[in-house]
Amino acid sequence: MSILNATHNSQAADDSVAVIELKTVFAEQQRAFAADRHPSLEVRRERIEKIIGMLVSNRERIHQALMSDFGNHPKGASDLIEMLGIVGRVQYVLDHLEEWILPQPREIDSAALGNARAFIRQEPKGVVGNIVPWNFPIDISIGPLAEMLAAGNRVIIKPSEYAPACAKLVAEMVAATFDRNLVHVVVGGLELSREFSATPWDHLLYAGSPNVGRQVMAAAAQNLTPVTLELGGKCPALLTPGSVTAQNVESVIGTKVIKNGQMCVSVDYVMVPRGDVPAFIAQARGFLDRSAPHYSKSSECTGIISERHMARISDMLKEAEARQVSIVALEDDPQIDLTTRRMPISLVIDPPADLRLMQEEIFGPIMPVLPYDDLDDAIAHINAGERPLGLYVFGDDEALTASVLQQTSSGGAAVNTCALQSGLPSLAFGGSGNSGMGRHHGVEGFREFSNPRGIVVRGDQGDHIDAFYAPYSKASAMVDAALGG
Repeated sequence: MSILNATHNSQAADDSVAVIELKTVFAEQQRAFAADRHPSLEVRRERIEKIIGMLVSNRERIHQALMSDFGNHPKGASDLIEMLGIVGRVQYVLDHLEEWILPQPREIDSAALGNARAFIRQEPKGVVGNIVPWNFPIDISIGPLAEMLAAGNRVIIKPSEYAPACAKLVAEMVAATFDRNLVHVVVGGLELSREFSATPWDHLLYAGSPNVGRQVMAAAAQNLTPVTLELGGKCPALLTPGSVTAQNVESVIGTKVIKNGQMCVSVDYVMVPRGDVPAFIAQARGFLDRSAPHYSKSSECTGIISERHMARISDMLKEAEARQVSIVALEDDPQIDLTTRRMPISLVIDPPADLRLMQEEIFGPIMPVLPYDDLDDAIAHINAGERPLGLYVFGDDEALTASVLQQTSSGGAAVNTCALQSGLPSLAFGGSGNSGMGRHHGVEGFREFSNPRGIVVRGDQGDHIDAFYAPYSKASAMVDAALGG
């Protein structure tokens, strides 16, 4: 039994305590919200600002927790993604919150309603839950918190049991920063996850696999809880003819370097003009040789989260090898470090569609390369699968890349780059179809966790509201006049 599994089992044994804690804090937050339904702009800003200090002061602890959970985790990636990226997201919310909370005027029919006013006011939903995946355990725990607090909500976070060191750290950071009737963290395993999904939240965010997402949504439906689901899928990259350049290949392979492919918006397969496959392979090897020599042996390689997940990825490669599919390692003498669970990046050239690596989201350092002869056939292949969380198209012809986007569907997309649509604090992020529903980040995230309350204020002159009351002679006259009768 691995240390990770032992920790997981230990947490599962304690879930009864965690479930009681969840129910207790949830009730506390409900009462606190009922007593303060509309926190002021100043109060919201004060709450959100605390996140920045919390992250900056725990910078080294964040890195150490990621190292513990992943076996190895590049410090630069820890700083950039799991600390500074969140700080930027928080600051964006702070910069725009005053604008977001303003009532949004709506048009009225002055002939019928006189000088009445109508507007949308974004109001807090109440108590919001967040179920966090293991791959970005700090980012997805704390990032959405900015928009949830901006909307005026109270929040309970459930980190992944598969990243126990990060879960413990998030719980400690939040407890030291916020009152538990505002933000709280509950730590546990499967039974807590089930109870969490079944809790009557005012909104629930889940990030993870489509299969578990269906279970979360089914449980939430029992309480008519609105959900935001950020799921995965097989995100394709399409290199149009003439686009197999060093920069473009770097963008594609670079997504496998981030978390060693353990990222929901990582490229899951790349489509390349058949004649350009050798050039793609050469460019891919050249990129790693330049940027991270001996990648899998270096500190730049993130470890695979668990022995079980590492075995799953290895089995995908073994199946391809058994079918005599060409596998190209992107470094000389590639090795798997069992201690830190570091694995090399491999290209799998022209794999059959029935291979496991083509049927499942890979979530690791394997890149299937699919040659194509006709661009329309490549687009048809993409459309034959589920709608991905991200879709990436490369090419210098803007009309052509725009046409590809026009003919396909995905949660988000990028042109001549990969994954950036998930990292911009101003850009709504989420899935479509099998890859999820709802959005967070930016103003769309603020609105996701808000109730758009439509309000009408009757004016003091010029309306005909009495036409809706019996007797309806006035109503009939108004209808006749409107229709020219």
